[in-house]
Amino acid sequence: MSGDQDRVGQDVELEKTRARYGLLAVVVSNLAIAAVAVFGVWRLDGDTSVIIGVLTAAFTAVSSMTTAYLGIKAVSNTARSIVSSAAATAHNAATPAPPTQRGE
Repeated sequence: MSGDQDRVGQDVELEKTRARYGLLAVVVSNLAIAAVAVFGVWRLDGDTSVIIGVLTAAFTAVSSMTTAYLGIKAVSNTARSIVSSAAATAHNAATPAPPTQRGE
């Protein structure tokens, strides 16, 4: 039983690490996109039609990346919970119930 608990603990730690680094990657990417957009707007010297295009593209990139990360994370969490509940159900079905005693 201890091996199962160790494996579950390792799985939880692995999932936490994946979540941290995935979120870090999204945040760093979004900051990089924002920095490039700000630099682009600064270098355009007031050309409003091009500035609107740059800001629209930056907003689209940031929202797409964030939405993709959150969607993939939600699907991953849902799949993990389905597998966990199916494994628990299979384990409970495989474990025989203790016999009941009849009263005299």
